[in-house]
Amino acid sequence: MKKIVFTFLMLASTLFAASSINWAKDYKTGVAEATKQNKPMIFISSRHSCKYCVILEKTTLRDSTVVNELNQNFVPVVSYSDDGDYLPRELWRPGTPAIWFLDEKGEPMFQPIMGAVDASNFLKAIDIVKQEFIKREKLKARSNK
Repeated sequence: MKKIVFTFLMLASTLFAASSINWAKDYKTGVAEATKQNKPMIFISSRHSCKYCVILEKTTLRDSTVVNELNQNFVPVVSYSDDGDYLPRELWRPGTPAIWFLDEKGEPMFQPIMGAVDASNFLKAIDIVKQEFIKREKLKARSNK
């Protein structure tokens, strides 16, 4: 019986761990980590009181495939304006959520996705960003030869 309970608890903890994004502490920490790991960043400008921010957080950002992609291939950062979190001026937009894909130095790779995007479309955007990041890395490697 103890083995069954232990197995259940291990499985539950594994499932719980896989369902949450490993957010960087803040923007500056995220840039440092992205540079160190040579990964792109996802930066989300959000508000707790924003209807579409809440929808994004309760749906897309809890999708297990999205969570795994972000945790493995990106350095995720979220900034809540209603908490007074740091937001670089160049990433400010009048609406939230604003979803930015940034290179390892914190520079925008594309214009932000605005609003609550579903998991399927979010994953398509992630694939585009990963391909662009790889392409840029190859170009850097060629220019450094």
